[in-house]
Amino acid sequence: MKPSAFDYQRVARVEEAIDLLARHGEDAKILAGGQSLVAMMNYRLVEPKLLIDITGIEGLASIEEKGGFVDVGAAVTQARLMAWPALAERLPLLAKAMPHIGHFQTRSRGTVCGSIAHSDPSSELPLVLATLGGQVVLRSKRGSRTLAADDFQTGPLSTAREPDEMVVAVRFPVRQAGAGYAFDEVTQRQGDFAICSVAAVATAQEVRLGVGGVAGRPTVTRLSGAALANPDGALNAFAWELGGSDDIHATAQYRRQLVRRIGRRIIEEAQSCRS
Repeated sequence: MKPSAFDYQRVARVEEAIDLLARHGEDAKILAGGQSLVAMMNYRLVEPKLLIDITGIEGLASIEEKGGFVDVGAAVTQARLMAWPALAERLPLLAKAMPHIGHFQTRSRGTVCGSIAHSDPSSELPLVLATLGGQVVLRSKRGSRTLAADDFQTGPLSTAREPDEMVVAVRFPVRQAGAGYAFDEVTQRQGDFAICSVAAVATAQEVRLGVGGVAGRPTVTRLSGAALANPDGALNAFAWELGGSDDIHATAQYRRQLVRRIGRRIIEEAQSCRS
C-alpha cells in the first residue's frame, strides 16, 4: 500500500516545528526516524496532511548528563545511544535492553524519543523509561512541560501529548549507587516485539519491577519486605493484575506464566549484581 498524499517540511529549529504543530494540530506528524510512522502511513492507519522533519535540528541530536538524568534529544537514533561510551556505566538497564530492540538497520534510523512517543506496549524503550522512573519533555507554543513516564504513557499507542506538542527529549535517571539492574524478554524471533519483557532495578530496600507486552502499557510494581520474601506469590498477583489478552502470538495465560517465570529470574539477577 501507499500513503495518502501529504506535504513535507524540513525544519531547522524547534520553534519552526512547534509553530507548524500549532497551526496544523492533529493533521501534522513529527518525522524523526519514521520506523513506525511510515509503516502506519503505508497501511493508512494514520493519514497526516503534513510531515515535519526534525532530523536537521542540531539541538535535538545531543546526549547530555545533567541533574541526575541523561537527557536524550528527539533526533538521537537508537544506534547512536547504543554507541555512547558512557551507556553501560551511567544507564546499565538501557544498555541491557537496547540490543533487543529491532535490528541494527532499524536502530540506525529509529530514534529513542520516537519509540517513547509511539508508545507500543511491547517496545523495550517505554518499559525501561517507566521502570527507571524517567521523564518526557514536551514543547509547544504554550511553553514546556515535563511528565513522568507513568503519566505520559496512557495506553496502547496512546500518550498524554497534546496535538500541538512535540517530544523534544526523554530523561533517563542515571545509575543509583548500590543498585542492580536486569532485563530480559521472550519474542518469536530476535528483534520482534516482545511477547513479554521484564526489567528490574534492585536496591537494598526494594525491587522495582516493570513488565511490557502484557498490559496495554508498561506496568511497574514495587516489591519489598514480605513481597520479596515470597516473590512467587507477589509475581502471581502481579500477573493477574496485568491481565493480558490472547492474540496470534500468545495467550493471556502464557503471558501471565512468563511474568511469573521471567520475573523471578530477573529479580534474582538484579539483586545479585548490586554494587
